Amino acid sequence: MYFSDLGVIALILSLAFAIYTVIAAVLGALRGAPQLVTSARRSVIAVFAFLLLASAALIASFLTHDFGVNYVAQHSSRAMPWYYVTAAFYGGQEGSLLYWALMLALFATIFVFTSKRAPAQLVPYVLATLMGIETFFCIVLTSVTNPFVRTSVVPPDGVGLNPLLMDPGMLVHPPMLLMGYMSFSVPFAFAIAALITGRLNADWLRSLRRWSLASWSLLTMGLLLGAWWAYHVLGWGGYWSWDPVENVALMPWLTATAFLHSTMVQERRGMLKTWNLFLVIATFALSIFGTFEARSGLINSVHSFAYSNISNYYLAFLIIVIVFSSGLFLYRLNRMHPEQEFDSIVSREGIFLLNNLLLVGITCATLWGTLFPLISQAFRGQTMEVNAPFYNAVDGPLLILLVLAMGIGPLLAWRRTSTHALWRNLCVPVVLSAICAAILPFLGVTNIVANIGFSICAFTATAILYELWRGVRVRHSHGEALPLALIMLFLRYRRRYGGYIIHLGMVLLVVGIIGSNYFQQQTDATLKPGQDMSIAGFRFVYLGNIDTKDTDHETVAAQVQIWHNGLLQRYVYPGRVVYNNYQNQPTSQIEIVPFNLTDVYIFLADWNGSSQATIRVFINPLVTLVWYGGILMFLGGIFCWWPERPSKRGATAKVRPAIGKRKTPGIADGGVTVS
Repeated sequence: MYFSDLGVIALILSLAFAIYTVIAAVLGALRGAPQLVTSARRSVIAVFAFLLLASAALIASFLTHDFGVNYVAQHSSRAMPWYYVTAAFYGGQEGSLLYWALMLALFATIFVFTSKRAPAQLVPYVLATLMGIETFFCIVLTSVTNPFVRTSVVPPDGVGLNPLLMDPGMLVHPPMLLMGYMSFSVPFAFAIAALITGRLNADWLRSLRRWSLASWSLLTMGLLLGAWWAYHVLGWGGYWSWDPVENVALMPWLTATAFLHSTMVQERRGMLKTWNLFLVIATFALSIFGTFEARSGLINSVHSFAYSNISNYYLAFLIIVIVFSSGLFLYRLNRMHPEQEFDSIVSREGIFLLNNLLLVGITCATLWGTLFPLISQAFRGQTMEVNAPFYNAVDGPLLILLVLAMGIGPLLAWRRTSTHALWRNLCVPVVLSAICAAILPFLGVTNIVANIGFSICAFTATAILYELWRGVRVRHSHGEALPLALIMLFLRYRRRYGGYIIHLGMVLLVVGIIGSNYFQQQTDATLKPGQDMSIAGFRFVYLGNIDTKDTDHETVAAQVQIWHNGLLQRYVYPGRVVYNNYQNQPTSQIEIVPFNLTDVYIFLADWNGSSQATIRVFINPLVTLVWYGGILMFLGGIFCWWPERPSKRGATAKVRPAIGKRKTPGIADGGVTVS
């Protein structure tokens, strides 16, 4: 018996238990039979166990080099290191879908063990929804794209993994991104349960708050790792090309970000109920659309899988999701009336609404650009694509406005903010941003658009730090030392100040985007040994090529010296690797040397034996801030997600949020008071 046989059996059993869970959970809810609901909970665990067994069987097939399994033969070889052989598990279409299903089962199992925190009426329908999604994936895995299909003739060796995937990024980016996609199933399941039961108050939001934060954090890191991978592998000097598959990964992140902001309005004021449900449904639908787009072949992308009829199943599932959820949404629409009305646009809920409109606007613009080739083909009979200039021209200004709204938001009070209080809170950030705008031209920033962008980032960073300082100052005025006041402020109010960490990370990321886009410099030259090239104060001396051969690949590396300010900084070896089974797909070994916040990016574009090479160099200012900002956003998300310790009662002096008591707009929800 092969491991693949065990995997097939495990997939069939997981499908059977997933279907049973849906039936048992729904019947248990309708008949008021807790025994059936309990049985459904246990069945979820069984689904996870069998999918885990199937995944283990596939990994074992890879590690034992069972090339009788077609998927193993197509995505691995004997010469590959064991860690890439293991990562090949999700390196193709079939394995990535199995990983998707496994992670969904894992999250559903975690929900089973934590469901006591959720409203009891919602639990059966959450389970049924999650296992309904799981049923779709199990049907596809068992009938359409089974990873355990065996070949009649067993080859002596496999083809090997695509060379672009033979990189450390393969070990972290795909699993993180796929997990981020999948994890939005849980908020979607809560939304469906709330719509079915009619429990549309803030209870369902409180139950999924940490789920949503976890999903957002996972997708944030997945996007960041994808940008980093593209930056150090593809050789074009950038990290985001607005490729269709990149776009469809970004869109659910945007709507999820909007949802996290608008939930605070519903929890605080009982408003935006319709908006929140729409955002949850849209986020999950966009996640499924992203998975469909990568497998449909409808739009050209360097990231897409080869076309297969699985796309038809995904399209049908996406239509079912949209029709079913939209039907429930319309059915319950008359029960989504806000509990309160807007008192003033100049308020925190007003700026949150603007924030959401900007995020959804960026989503719609990105979706339009992604689908435009299909739209142009349908209406004009020719395929027309939109490239980076379109997205930069449309999404860029919206992003800057979003950063501005991030800075204004913490300085506004709930309900309304007086003109006097607004000016008092904005005074310091406005003055510092004006100083920034005046100084930047003397530092070489003569581009007006870049100057505006940097100044708005300075405004927002100042506003956040100013709000943080005011909170620390209040605690310090009641006896806490400044370091302790800062620590306690974060520990007591994780959600609020974790959000400020995320916003600061976003500011850093945007500064990095502006710097690396507006001030990037590029040059290339064909050199012979001893010749050099110069750019931005750096000199590069080419010394020749080094050619090495291995069992399954050949590597050509150029030996280059980097000189700066007349001093030799280091030797670098940009190169290209040609794998035996992928002669027409040489991969790049790019040298990236950081100098303060500037990256010197060196790429071997072409070569001729050992006597000539075409070297391409990019100077990328501030690009390092993209990675620092993204990491800070991820850490802020984890900080918000981390459970707060229950507050101790009975202390003689307790510090708490000043809700509805203090008139100072910034302190009203960003600072603290003592009682």
